[in-house]
Amino acid sequence: MERTTGVVFPMADGTRSTSALGRAVVADALRAVDPVGARSAEHETNWRHGYLGHFRRLVEAGLLSREAAVTVARDGLASLHARMRVVPDDNPEIGLDEVFSTVAGQPLRTATVTGAGAAEREFSLPYRGQRLRGDDLRRRLDAWVTAGVVEPSCAEAVRAVLANPDWLDLRDQRIVVLGAGAEMGPLPSVLRWGGDVVAVDLPRPEIWRRLLRTTHRYAGRLHLPVRTGTAGDDEALAAGAGADLLHRLPRAAEWLLGLDGRLVLGNYVYADGATNVRVAMAVDALTRHLQQHRDDVALAFLATPTDVFAVPAEAVRHAERGYAARGVARRSLRVLSGGRLLHRNYPPGADPGINDSLVPQQGPNYALAKRLQRWRATVARDAGTTVSFKVAPPTRTRSVLRNRALAAAYAGAHRFGIEVFDPATSNTLMAALLVHDLRTGGGPAQAHPWQDEAYAAAHGGLWRVPYAPRSALGLAVLLGLGGARA
Repeated sequence: MERTTGVVFPMADGTRSTSALGRAVVADALRAVDPVGARSAEHETNWRHGYLGHFRRLVEAGLLSREAAVTVARDGLASLHARMRVVPDDNPEIGLDEVFSTVAGQPLRTATVTGAGAAEREFSLPYRGQRLRGDDLRRRLDAWVTAGVVEPSCAEAVRAVLANPDWLDLRDQRIVVLGAGAEMGPLPSVLRWGGDVVAVDLPRPEIWRRLLRTTHRYAGRLHLPVRTGTAGDDEALAAGAGADLLHRLPRAAEWLLGLDGRLVLGNYVYADGATNVRVAMAVDALTRHLQQHRDDVALAFLATPTDVFAVPAEAVRHAERGYAARGVARRSLRVLSGGRLLHRNYPPGADPGINDSLVPQQGPNYALAKRLQRWRATVARDAGTTVSFKVAPPTRTRSVLRNRALAAAYAGAHRFGIEVFDPATSNTLMAALLVHDLRTGGGPAQAHPWQDEAYAAAHGGLWRVPYAPRSALGLAVLLGLGGARA
Protein backbone atom coordinates (compact mmCIF):
# COMPACT_ATOMS: atom_id res chain seq x y z
CA MET A 1 0.00 0.00 0.00
CA GLU A 2 1.30 3.46 -0.92
CA ARG A 3 2.44 5.46 2.11
CA THR A 4 0.45 8.65 2.64
CA THR A 5 2.63 11.55 3.78
CA GLY A 6 2.05 15.05 5.08
CA VAL A 7 -0.84 15.91 7.37
CA VAL A 8 -2.85 12.70 7.85
CA PHE A 9 -5.67 11.19 9.86
CA PRO A 10 -4.76 9.20 12.98
CA MET A 11 -4.71 5.41 12.90
CA ALA A 12 -7.79 3.62 14.23
CA ASP A 13 -7.98 -0.18 14.13
CA GLY A 14 -5.21 -0.35 11.57
CA THR A 15 -6.60 2.26 9.17
CA ARG A 16 -6.67 6.04 8.95
CA SER A 17 -10.41 6.24 9.45
CA THR A 18 -12.14 9.51 8.63
CA SER A 19 -15.34 8.33 10.33
CA ALA A 20 -13.53 7.45 13.57
CA LEU A 21 -11.97 10.91 13.65
CA GLY A 22 -15.28 12.64 12.92
CA ARG A 23 -17.12 10.79 15.67
CA ALA A 24 -14.37 11.44 18.21
CA VAL A 25 -13.97 15.14 17.43
CA VAL A 26 -17.69 15.88 17.50
CA ALA A 27 -17.99 13.99 20.80
CA ASP A 28 -15.07 15.91 22.29
CA ALA A 29 -16.55 19.22 21.15
CA LEU A 30 -19.90 18.41 22.78
CA ARG A 31 -18.70 16.71 25.96
CA ALA A 32 -18.47 19.71 28.29
CA VAL A 33 -21.78 21.34 27.31
CA ASP A 34 -23.87 18.40 26.04
CA PRO A 35 -22.64 15.08 27.44
CA VAL A 36 -25.70 13.23 26.13
CA GLY A 37 -24.96 14.52 22.64
CA ALA A 38 -21.33 13.48 23.04
CA ARG A 39 -22.32 9.91 23.88
CA SER A 40 -24.72 9.84 20.95
CA ALA A 41 -21.96 10.88 18.55
CA GLU A 42 -19.56 8.30 19.98
CA HIS A 43 -22.10 5.51 19.44
CA GLU A 44 -23.15 6.52 15.93
CA THR A 45 -22.68 3.35 13.86
CA ASN A 46 -23.23 4.88 10.43
CA TRP A 47 -21.26 8.13 10.46
CA ARG A 48 -21.36 8.55 6.68
CA HIS A 49 -25.13 9.02 6.77
CA GLY A 50 -25.79 9.74 10.44
CA TYR A 51 -23.47 12.75 10.87
CA LEU A 52 -26.17 15.28 9.94
CA GLY A 53 -27.93 15.29 13.30
CA HIS A 54 -24.69 15.47 15.27
CA PHE A 55 -23.46 18.52 13.35
CA ARG A 56 -26.79 20.20 14.01
CA ARG A 57 -26.41 19.37 17.70
CA LEU A 58 -23.05 21.18 17.78
CA VAL A 59 -24.87 24.40 16.90
CA GLU A 60 -27.79 23.80 19.25
CA ALA A 61 -25.47 23.09 22.18
CA GLY A 62 -23.66 26.34 21.58
CA LEU A 63 -26.86 28.36 21.88
CA LEU A 64 -26.97 27.82 25.65
CA SER A 65 -24.63 30.79 26.14
CA ARG A 66 -21.69 32.59 24.63
CA GLU A 67 -19.42 30.54 26.86
CA ALA A 68 -20.99 27.31 25.61
CA ALA A 69 -20.40 28.25 21.97
CA VAL A 70 -16.77 29.17 22.63
CA THR A 71 -16.27 25.95 24.62
CA VAL A 72 -17.62 23.81 21.76
CA ALA A 73 -15.28 25.57 19.34
CA ARG A 74 -12.23 25.43 21.59
CA ASP A 75 -12.71 21.78 22.53
CA GLY A 76 -13.36 20.74 18.94
CA LEU A 77 -10.14 22.39 17.78
CA ALA A 78 -8.16 20.95 20.68
CA SER A 79 -9.40 17.47 19.78
CA LEU A 80 -8.37 17.88 16.15
CA HIS A 81 -4.91 19.17 17.04
CA ALA A 82 -4.36 16.36 19.53
CA ARG A 83 -5.47 13.66 17.09
CA MET A 84 -4.20 14.66 13.64
CA ARG A 85 -0.75 13.45 12.64
CA VAL A 86 2.07 14.29 10.24
CA VAL A 87 4.05 11.70 8.27
CA PRO A 88 7.30 13.24 6.94
CA ASP A 89 8.81 11.78 3.78
CA ASP A 90 11.56 9.76 5.47
CA ASN A 91 10.96 10.13 9.20
CA PRO A 92 8.67 8.64 11.85
CA GLU A 93 5.12 9.90 12.30
CA ILE A 94 4.68 12.87 14.66
CA GLY A 95 1.82 14.87 16.13
CA LEU A 96 0.46 17.79 14.13
CA ASP A 97 1.63 20.37 16.64
CA GLU A 98 5.17 19.01 16.47
CA VAL A 99 5.51 19.75 12.77
CA PHE A 100 6.96 23.23 13.22
CA SER A 101 9.88 21.84 15.20
CA THR A 102 11.02 19.88 12.15
CA VAL A 103 13.49 21.16 9.56
CA ALA A 104 11.80 23.49 7.07
CA GLY A 105 14.16 22.60 4.25
CA GLN A 106 15.30 24.90 1.45
CA PRO A 107 13.73 28.31 2.20
CA LEU A 108 11.33 30.01 -0.15
CA ARG A 109 12.01 33.51 -1.38
CA THR A 110 9.54 36.17 -2.51
CA ALA A 111 9.02 37.23 -6.11
CA THR A 112 6.86 40.31 -6.67
CA VAL A 113 4.96 41.10 -9.87
CA THR A 114 3.25 44.47 -10.38
CA GLY A 115 0.25 44.85 -12.66
CA ALA A 116 -0.01 47.37 -15.46
CA GLY A 117 -3.62 48.50 -14.96
CA ALA A 118 -5.07 51.52 -13.17
CA ALA A 119 -6.41 51.07 -9.65
CA GLU A 120 -10.20 51.20 -9.36
CA ARG A 121 -11.61 53.26 -6.53
CA GLU A 122 -15.31 52.65 -7.10
CA PHE A 123 -16.83 49.36 -6.04
CA SER A 124 -18.68 47.57 -8.82
CA LEU A 125 -20.23 44.12 -8.99
CA PRO A 126 -20.40 41.82 -12.04
CA TYR A 127 -23.92 40.46 -12.30
CA ARG A 128 -25.56 38.58 -15.16
CA GLY A 129 -23.44 40.10 -17.91
CA GLN A 130 -23.40 43.63 -16.50
CA ARG A 131 -21.18 45.52 -14.07
CA LEU A 132 -23.39 47.20 -11.47
CA ARG A 133 -22.32 50.51 -9.95
CA GLY A 134 -23.84 53.25 -7.84
CA ASP A 135 -27.63 53.34 -7.83
CA ASP A 136 -27.92 50.24 -10.02
CA LEU A 137 -25.99 48.28 -7.41
CA ARG A 138 -28.04 49.76 -4.57
CA ARG A 139 -31.24 48.67 -6.31
CA ARG A 140 -29.85 45.15 -6.72
CA LEU A 141 -29.02 45.05 -3.00
CA ASP A 142 -32.56 46.18 -2.18
CA ALA A 143 -34.00 43.50 -4.46
CA TRP A 144 -31.91 40.80 -2.80
CA VAL A 145 -33.05 41.90 0.66
CA THR A 146 -36.71 41.94 -0.41
CA ALA A 147 -36.37 38.46 -1.93
CA GLY A 148 -34.55 37.14 1.15
CA VAL A 149 -31.37 36.31 -0.79
CA VAL A 150 -29.07 38.18 1.60
CA GLU A 151 -29.48 39.44 5.14
CA PRO A 152 -30.20 43.19 5.47
CA SER A 153 -26.86 43.60 7.28
CA CYS A 154 -25.11 42.30 4.15
CA ALA A 155 -26.64 45.05 2.03
CA GLU A 156 -25.77 47.62 4.70
CA ALA A 157 -22.12 46.53 4.73
CA VAL A 158 -21.84 46.78 0.93
CA ARG A 159 -23.50 50.21 1.01
CA ALA A 160 -20.85 51.31 3.54
CA VAL A 161 -18.12 50.25 1.08
CA LEU A 162 -19.89 52.19 -1.68
CA ALA A 163 -19.99 55.26 0.56
CA ASN A 164 -16.30 54.97 1.46
CA PRO A 165 -14.41 54.27 -1.80
CA ASP A 166 -11.08 55.01 -0.08
CA TRP A 167 -11.58 51.77 1.86
CA LEU A 168 -10.73 49.88 -1.33
CA ASP A 169 -7.11 51.07 -1.12
CA LEU A 170 -5.67 48.03 0.66
CA ARG A 171 -2.00 48.90 0.29
CA ASP A 172 -1.74 49.07 4.10
CA GLN A 173 -2.57 45.34 4.32
CA ARG A 174 -1.02 42.11 3.07
CA ILE A 175 -3.96 39.99 1.96
CA VAL A 176 -2.69 36.42 2.20
CA VAL A 177 -4.83 34.24 -0.05
CA LEU A 178 -4.39 30.60 0.94
CA GLY A 179 -5.74 28.73 -2.06
CA ALA A 180 -4.93 31.62 -4.39
CA GLY A 181 -6.31 29.82 -7.42
CA ALA A 182 -9.73 29.23 -5.83
CA GLU A 183 -12.78 30.61 -7.63
CA MET A 184 -14.20 32.10 -4.43
CA GLY A 185 -11.12 34.01 -3.27
CA PRO A 186 -10.66 37.82 -3.25
CA LEU A 187 -7.47 37.84 -5.31
CA PRO A 188 -8.90 39.42 -8.51
CA SER A 189 -10.73 42.16 -6.62
CA VAL A 190 -7.81 43.11 -4.38
CA LEU A 191 -5.54 43.34 -7.44
CA ARG A 192 -8.20 45.36 -9.30
CA TRP A 193 -8.20 47.84 -6.42
CA GLY A 194 -4.39 48.10 -6.45
CA GLY A 195 -3.73 46.14 -3.27
CA ASP A 196 -1.06 43.65 -2.26
CA VAL A 197 -1.85 39.95 -2.49
CA VAL A 198 0.36 37.28 -0.95
CA ALA A 199 -0.55 34.19 -2.95
CA VAL A 200 -0.19 30.65 -1.61
CA ASP A 201 -1.11 27.64 -3.71
CA LEU A 202 0.34 24.36 -4.87
CA PRO A 203 3.48 24.24 -7.03
CA ARG A 204 1.51 23.69 -10.22
CA PRO A 205 2.61 25.93 -13.12
CA GLU A 206 -0.89 26.13 -14.63
CA ILE A 207 -2.20 27.79 -11.46
CA TRP A 208 0.56 30.39 -11.42
CA ARG A 209 0.31 31.17 -15.14
CA ARG A 210 -3.33 32.07 -14.61
CA LEU A 211 -2.60 34.16 -11.52
CA LEU A 212 0.19 36.04 -13.30
CA ARG A 213 -2.11 36.82 -16.24
CA THR A 214 -4.66 38.19 -13.79
CA THR A 215 -2.00 40.31 -12.06
CA HIS A 216 -0.83 41.93 -15.31
CA ARG A 217 -4.38 43.08 -16.09
CA TYR A 218 -4.82 45.00 -12.84
CA ALA A 219 -2.97 47.53 -10.70
CA GLY A 220 -2.00 45.51 -7.64
CA ARG A 221 1.08 43.58 -6.66
CA LEU A 222 1.33 39.80 -6.39
CA HIS A 223 3.84 38.37 -3.93
CA LEU A 224 4.48 34.71 -4.61
CA PRO A 225 6.67 32.07 -2.96
CA VAL A 226 9.34 30.72 -5.30
CA ARG A 227 12.19 28.26 -4.98
CA THR A 228 15.64 29.76 -4.49
CA GLY A 229 17.23 30.54 -7.83
CA THR A 230 13.93 31.16 -9.63
CA ALA A 231 14.16 34.20 -11.91
CA GLY A 232 13.15 35.36 -15.33
CA ASP A 233 9.86 35.75 -17.19
CA ASP A 234 6.39 34.59 -16.22
CA GLU A 235 7.02 31.08 -17.47
CA ALA A 236 10.07 30.74 -15.23
CA LEU A 237 8.18 32.15 -12.25
CA ALA A 238 5.25 29.81 -12.83
CA ALA A 239 7.60 26.83 -12.97
CA GLY A 240 9.28 27.74 -9.68
CA ALA A 241 6.33 29.08 -7.65
CA GLY A 242 4.22 27.42 -5.02
CA ALA A 243 4.03 26.24 -1.43
CA ASP A 244 2.59 22.86 -0.45
CA LEU A 245 0.77 23.28 2.86
CA LEU A 246 -0.14 19.62 3.12
CA HIS A 247 3.42 18.25 2.78
CA ARG A 248 5.78 21.23 3.38
CA LEU A 249 4.01 23.19 6.10
CA PRO A 250 7.12 24.43 8.01
CA ARG A 251 8.57 25.89 4.81
CA ALA A 252 5.40 27.88 4.08
CA ALA A 253 5.20 29.07 7.70
CA GLU A 254 8.79 30.27 7.68
CA TRP A 255 8.16 32.24 4.50
CA LEU A 256 5.00 33.90 5.81
CA LEU A 257 6.63 34.80 9.13
CA GLY A 258 9.29 36.74 7.23
CA LEU A 259 6.89 38.99 5.33
CA ASP A 260 6.56 42.66 6.23
CA GLY A 261 3.27 44.39 6.98
CA ARG A 262 0.05 43.36 8.63
CA LEU A 263 -1.08 39.94 7.46
CA VAL A 264 -4.71 39.18 6.71
CA LEU A 265 -4.69 35.39 6.56
CA GLY A 266 -7.51 34.39 4.22
CA ASN A 267 -8.53 30.72 4.15
CA TYR A 268 -9.88 29.76 0.70
CA VAL A 269 -8.43 26.25 0.39
CA TYR A 270 -10.47 23.32 -0.86
CA ALA A 271 -9.77 19.72 -1.80
CA ASP A 272 -11.97 16.76 -2.62
CA GLY A 273 -13.01 14.15 -0.08
CA ALA A 274 -10.94 13.38 2.98
CA THR A 275 -8.07 15.55 1.71
CA ASN A 276 -10.26 18.55 2.47
CA VAL A 277 -9.97 17.84 6.21
CA ARG A 278 -6.23 17.26 5.92
CA VAL A 279 -5.54 20.55 4.16
CA ALA A 280 -7.99 22.43 6.41
CA MET A 281 -6.06 21.17 9.42
CA ALA A 282 -2.76 22.16 7.82
CA VAL A 283 -4.13 25.67 7.42
CA ASP A 284 -5.40 25.72 10.99
CA ALA A 285 -2.01 24.63 12.32
CA LEU A 286 -0.40 27.36 10.21
CA THR A 287 -2.90 29.91 11.52
CA ARG A 288 -2.18 29.08 15.14
CA HIS A 289 1.58 29.10 14.52
CA LEU A 290 1.49 32.55 12.89
CA GLN A 291 -0.68 33.92 15.70
CA GLN A 292 1.81 32.63 18.26
CA HIS A 293 4.73 34.39 16.54
CA ARG A 294 3.12 37.60 15.23
CA ASP A 295 0.69 40.00 16.86
CA ASP A 296 -0.53 41.55 13.59
CA VAL A 297 -2.46 38.65 12.03
CA ALA A 298 -6.13 39.12 11.10
CA LEU A 299 -8.18 36.16 9.85
CA ALA A 300 -10.68 35.80 7.01
CA PHE A 301 -13.02 32.90 6.23
CA LEU A 302 -15.82 32.10 3.81
CA ALA A 303 -18.47 29.77 5.19
CA THR A 304 -20.56 27.50 3.05
CA PRO A 305 -24.32 28.16 3.15
CA THR A 306 -24.90 24.39 3.12
CA ASP A 307 -24.32 24.01 6.85
CA VAL A 308 -26.30 24.50 10.07
CA PHE A 309 -26.65 28.07 11.35
CA ALA A 310 -28.68 29.86 13.96
CA VAL A 311 -30.57 32.64 12.18
CA PRO A 312 -32.34 35.83 13.33
CA ALA A 313 -36.03 35.91 14.21
CA GLU A 314 -36.73 38.16 11.21
CA ALA A 315 -35.43 35.42 8.88
CA VAL A 316 -37.84 33.00 10.57
CA ARG A 317 -40.76 35.42 10.11
CA HIS A 318 -39.85 35.88 6.43
CA ALA A 319 -39.91 32.12 5.91
CA GLU A 320 -43.21 31.81 7.80
CA ARG A 321 -44.88 34.40 5.56
CA GLY A 322 -43.81 32.39 2.53
CA TYR A 323 -45.04 29.14 4.06
CA ALA A 324 -48.45 30.64 4.81
CA ALA A 325 -48.75 31.91 1.23
CA ARG A 326 -47.79 28.65 -0.52
CA GLY A 327 -50.09 27.43 -3.26
CA VAL A 328 -52.47 24.47 -3.46
CA ALA A 329 -50.03 22.34 -5.47
CA ARG A 330 -47.30 22.53 -2.86
CA ARG A 331 -49.75 21.97 0.00
CA SER A 332 -51.01 18.86 -1.79
CA LEU A 333 -47.52 17.59 -2.50
CA ARG A 334 -46.67 17.77 1.18
CA VAL A 335 -49.79 15.76 2.05
CA LEU A 336 -49.22 13.17 -0.68
CA SER A 337 -45.60 12.65 0.44
CA GLY A 338 -46.71 11.91 3.99
CA GLY A 339 -44.98 15.09 5.21
CA ARG A 340 -41.56 14.12 3.87
CA LEU A 341 -41.47 16.88 1.27
CA LEU A 342 -41.70 20.64 1.66
CA HIS A 343 -42.03 20.86 5.42
CA ARG A 344 -41.64 24.24 7.06
CA ASN A 345 -38.17 25.68 7.54
CA TYR A 346 -38.68 26.63 11.21
CA PRO A 347 -41.10 26.11 14.08
CA PRO A 348 -43.34 29.21 14.32
CA GLY A 349 -41.81 32.00 16.40
CA ALA A 350 -38.35 30.43 16.72
CA ASP A 351 -35.77 32.96 17.98
CA PRO A 352 -33.19 32.20 16.84
CA GLY A 353 -34.21 29.67 14.24
CA ILE A 354 -32.00 26.75 13.27
CA ASN A 355 -31.42 26.59 9.54
CA ASP A 356 -30.25 23.10 8.61
CA SER A 357 -28.98 23.25 5.03
CA LEU A 358 -26.50 20.39 5.29
CA VAL A 359 -26.43 18.45 2.01
CA PRO A 360 -25.84 14.70 2.48
CA GLN A 361 -24.05 14.45 -0.88
CA GLN A 362 -21.26 16.69 0.40
CA GLY A 363 -20.47 14.24 3.18
CA PRO A 364 -19.07 14.39 6.73
CA ASN A 365 -15.51 15.30 5.70
CA TYR A 366 -16.69 18.45 3.96
CA ALA A 367 -18.84 19.32 6.98
CA LEU A 368 -15.91 18.85 9.38
CA ALA A 369 -13.50 20.87 7.25
CA LYS A 370 -15.92 23.80 7.14
CA ARG A 371 -16.92 23.48 10.81
CA LEU A 372 -13.34 23.65 12.08
CA GLN A 373 -12.96 26.96 10.23
CA ARG A 374 -16.02 28.28 12.05
CA TRP A 375 -14.53 27.10 15.32
CA ARG A 376 -11.26 28.92 14.61
CA ALA A 377 -13.14 32.11 13.78
CA THR A 378 -15.08 31.88 17.07
CA VAL A 379 -12.02 31.21 19.22
CA ALA A 380 -9.93 33.89 17.52
CA ARG A 381 -12.64 36.53 17.80
CA ASP A 382 -13.13 35.67 21.46
CA ALA A 383 -9.40 36.30 21.98
CA GLY A 384 -9.62 39.77 20.41
CA THR A 385 -8.38 38.98 16.90
CA THR A 386 -9.90 40.85 13.95
CA VAL A 387 -11.91 38.22 12.08
CA SER A 388 -13.87 38.45 8.85
CA PHE A 389 -16.23 35.47 8.72
CA LYS A 390 -18.88 35.55 6.04
CA VAL A 391 -21.50 33.10 4.81
CA ALA A 392 -21.11 33.04 1.02
CA PRO A 393 -23.97 32.31 -1.39
CA PRO A 394 -24.52 29.06 -3.30
CA THR A 395 -22.17 29.40 -6.26
CA ARG A 396 -21.61 27.53 -9.52
CA THR A 397 -18.02 26.62 -8.79
CA ARG A 398 -16.23 23.84 -10.64
CA SER A 399 -16.25 21.64 -7.52
CA VAL A 400 -20.05 21.92 -7.23
CA LEU A 401 -20.74 21.32 -10.91
CA ARG A 402 -18.64 18.13 -10.84
CA ASN A 403 -21.26 16.62 -8.51
CA ARG A 404 -24.22 15.79 -10.75
CA ALA A 405 -26.80 15.83 -7.96
CA LEU A 406 -25.61 19.18 -6.62
CA ALA A 407 -25.40 20.65 -10.10
CA ALA A 408 -29.00 19.58 -10.76
CA ALA A 409 -30.16 20.91 -7.38
CA TYR A 410 -28.57 24.27 -8.15
CA ALA A 411 -30.23 24.31 -11.57
CA GLY A 412 -33.64 23.79 -9.95
CA ALA A 413 -33.09 25.92 -6.85
CA HIS A 414 -34.69 29.07 -8.28
CA ARG A 415 -38.07 27.30 -8.23
CA PHE A 416 -37.89 27.55 -4.42
CA GLY A 417 -36.66 31.13 -4.13
CA ILE A 418 -32.94 30.33 -3.89
CA GLU A 419 -30.53 32.31 -6.05
CA VAL A 420 -27.35 30.55 -7.15
CA PHE A 421 -24.54 32.97 -7.99
CA ASP A 422 -21.87 32.95 -10.66
CA PRO A 423 -18.32 32.78 -9.22
CA ALA A 424 -17.40 36.32 -10.32
CA THR A 425 -20.42 37.78 -8.52
CA SER A 426 -19.76 35.76 -5.37
CA ASN A 427 -16.04 36.43 -5.05
CA THR A 428 -16.47 40.18 -5.71
CA LEU A 429 -19.32 40.49 -3.21
CA MET A 430 -17.32 38.58 -0.61
CA ALA A 431 -14.26 40.77 -1.26
CA ALA A 432 -16.37 43.85 -0.53
CA LEU A 433 -17.50 42.32 2.78
CA LEU A 434 -13.85 41.56 3.62
CA VAL A 435 -13.01 45.23 3.01
CA HIS A 436 -15.87 46.27 5.27
CA ASP A 437 -14.64 44.03 8.07
CA LEU A 438 -11.03 45.14 7.78
CA ARG A 439 -12.09 48.80 7.94
CA THR A 440 -14.48 48.29 10.88
CA GLY A 441 -12.44 45.98 13.09
CA GLY A 442 -14.37 42.86 12.12
CA GLY A 443 -17.81 44.47 12.04
CA PRO A 444 -20.06 45.38 14.96
CA ALA A 445 -19.60 43.58 18.28
CA GLN A 446 -22.23 40.89 18.85
CA ALA A 447 -23.43 39.29 22.06
CA HIS A 448 -23.15 35.69 20.87
CA PRO A 449 -21.03 33.85 18.26
CA TRP A 450 -24.13 32.80 16.31
CA GLN A 451 -24.85 36.48 15.73
CA ASP A 452 -21.29 37.03 14.50
CA GLU A 453 -21.82 34.23 11.99
CA ALA A 454 -25.19 35.59 10.88
CA TYR A 455 -23.98 39.17 10.40
CA ALA A 456 -23.90 40.19 6.71
CA ALA A 457 -24.66 36.64 5.55
CA ALA A 458 -25.26 36.18 1.81
CA HIS A 459 -26.92 32.76 1.97
CA GLY A 460 -28.69 32.92 -1.38
CA GLY A 461 -32.12 32.53 0.26
CA LEU A 462 -31.56 29.27 2.17
CA TRP A 463 -32.29 31.00 5.49
CA ARG A 464 -35.52 32.65 4.35
CA VAL A 465 -37.24 30.16 2.05
CA PRO A 466 -40.47 28.61 3.36
CA TYR A 467 -39.20 25.03 3.26
CA ALA A 468 -36.49 23.17 5.12
CA PRO A 469 -33.82 22.88 2.41
CA ARG A 470 -33.38 19.09 2.53
CA SER A 471 -37.14 18.59 2.23
CA ALA A 472 -37.01 20.40 -1.13
CA LEU A 473 -33.65 19.04 -2.30
CA GLY A 474 -34.99 16.01 -4.18
CA LEU A 475 -37.56 18.12 -6.01
CA ALA A 476 -34.92 20.69 -6.91
CA VAL A 477 -32.76 17.90 -8.36
CA LEU A 478 -35.65 16.59 -10.47
CA LEU A 479 -36.57 20.04 -11.71
CA GLY A 480 -32.92 20.82 -12.42
CA LEU A 481 -32.43 17.62 -14.41
CA GLY A 482 -35.57 18.35 -16.38
CA GLY A 483 -34.36 21.85 -17.15
CA ALA A 484 -30.99 20.54 -18.30
CA ARG A 485 -32.64 18.05 -20.67
CA ALA A 486 -34.89 20.79 -22.05
